[in-house]
Amino acid sequence: MAVIGNSIVTAFGLMGALTIIRFRNVLKDTRDMVFIFSVLVVGMACGSQRFDVAILGTAFLCLVAVYLHLASFGAHQPHNGFLRFQLTMGTGAEPSVHNVTDILKRFCKSFKLISVQGASFGAAAEYSYQLMIKKHERNEEMLYELEKIENVGNINLTMQEELLEV
Repeated sequence: MAVIGNSIVTAFGLMGALTIIRFRNVLKDTRDMVFIFSVLVVGMACGSQRFDVAILGTAFLCLVAVYLHLASFGAHQPHNGFLRFQLTMGTGAEPSVHNVTDILKRFCKSFKLISVQGASFGAAAEYSYQLMIKKHERNEEMLYELEKIENVGNINLTMQEELLEV
């Protein structure tokens, strides 16, 4: 409003610019939309020679951007995963399940058993877990530990970033 002031021409210019941004670009992130509108206002302030508003607006935007960066606001946390493995049911199956949960406790913030399919004696049961990984750099180590457990095989870990639409 400080940029527009009493100028009807500037108000129509702002409306035109907002229309171009709104209909020509697909912005999926509200954070991107805020930065585009902010830069638009600073540009209009410079164009209408209201440099004091432009300088204050730029300083404020820089402070907000630094804060958002330091706070990791809106940052993607790719530590969400889906673990599937087969466990051969038999005499050693119960300790194997406990070994798996011990490993998951070590490497995951949280985990939840989603499903167990085909759990009959002598057959392979397929376990599915939803995981919240502590450090994604240690995924290989976790898989190696799971592979060492007797009766556990066909291990598959899918991380969230592999499922996201780009």
